[in-house]
Amino acid sequence: MSTFKVTLYILFFSLFFNGCSTTQKIDALKPLPSDDAPMVYTTKTSFVNMPLEISLKEIEAQLNKTLNGEIYNDSNLEDDKTEMKITKTGPIRLIEKNGKIQTILPLKIWSRFKYGTEFMGMNDTREINLNGIITMTSEVKLSNWKMSTISKIDNFEWSESPSISVAGKNVPITYIINPTLSIFKSKIAKKIDDAIESSCDFKPYVLDVLEKISVPFLTSEQYQTWFKLIPVEVYVTDAVLGKAKINMDLGLKCSMQTMVGLKPKNTFDRKDIQFKAVTKIPEKLTANIAAISTYESASRIISSNFKGKEFVSGSRKIVVQNVSLWQKDSKIIIALEMSGSINGTIYLSGIPNYNAITKEIYFDQMDYVLNTKGLLTRTANWLMQGVILKKIQENCRYSIKENLEEGKKSLLPYLNNYSPMKGVFVNGTTNDFEFEKIEVTNKALIAFITTTGKMNVRIDGME
Repeated sequence: MSTFKVTLYILFFSLFFNGCSTTQKIDALKPLPSDDAPMVYTTKTSFVNMPLEISLKEIEAQLNKTLNGEIYNDSNLEDDKTEMKITKTGPIRLIEKNGKIQTILPLKIWSRFKYGTEFMGMNDTREINLNGIITMTSEVKLSNWKMSTISKIDNFEWSESPSISVAGKNVPITYIINPTLSIFKSKIAKKIDDAIESSCDFKPYVLDVLEKISVPFLTSEQYQTWFKLIPVEVYVTDAVLGKAKINMDLGLKCSMQTMVGLKPKNTFDRKDIQFKAVTKIPEKLTANIAAISTYESASRIISSNFKGKEFVSGSRKIVVQNVSLWQKDSKIIIALEMSGSINGTIYLSGIPNYNAITKEIYFDQMDYVLNTKGLLTRTANWLMQGVILKKIQENCRYSIKENLEEGKKSLLPYLNNYSPMKGVFVNGTTNDFEFEKIEVTNKALIAFITTTGKMNVRIDGME
């Protein structure tokens, strides 16, 4: 056989088998991620205005828990010829009156007093028991997150006129007792003030609430999306008393995140929260939320987009079995594992973008990675056709619309008389979420979204 015929035969044989082959194998070079550093991104802080309302009944309840039984004890008879023990006999009542608190305190007084003269030892002691009501007026202040009062006793009102029996006669001793009580007016008032301050320290309550709302919660079971709030600073204005309520404005500086995948850790630490006093707080809630989609979760969602779809060109067709994403040089690498006329993996690169109308994250300027391109030209040139790339690109996207809607729906229960702990109620409203930007990190795609709204906190009925 001549050399020409041999060559022609080999060429024909090769073309025949290549033409009849339905599957070609791709062995492309994989573009490696830029690095494996921890995920770092720039967070924008959110500001939540939380007007705080505390009913006077709540303070009354806390005061009655704190102030029980014996509230005053003076056992020194010699200094003023009087011993005295004061015991609370009924619930303390608080009434708001002209911007001040009026305290009504039922009490019982046991007293031993010395009367007579020291001349020739002509003196005696008597014990008396009195039942009555003390009325006090208190000015309200808030300092270092504690409600404090400056109280003055206005009146002693006895159930019975105080008297003792002397030589068979009842001798009124109101003239003795009242001046004696007057000596202790400031001490008794201070006792009440101390009790109010110890029972009305709001910082632990605020920290308890923050700790509760800092626990990450699931906003979408389908997408395994979690919302997480991270408090940074808390601000408070002076307290104002009116209409039987204590009102003050709280402001919370925090960061907010939504994360896709496993439940994130709760990083709340009471010691890290800073408290600051201010004169005024903005009225609205401004939330800047970082919606974090790990490449694993985005890959899973996009893979589901290709399920059951074939990409056809002439007699050839492929099916995308799996999609993987990662970051390289500020672009997203999209690895498509395929079967059909071609088996193997091809690599595309694109820039993430956001469609505000469809609320989808998609990849712009998509193209084949260069170290794959030459190989594809030799083995599967038809994949380079723009129509195939366009069809693939249409499926390389995922919607965050449901995430946003589910996130908003999931937030509503936390703004509709939500009670993170007994006696604490949170109410509020939010507006629609608005997209701001996308940031590419080593570990995830982060969509930054914002919303505004209002919120308030009411304390009434705590244990």
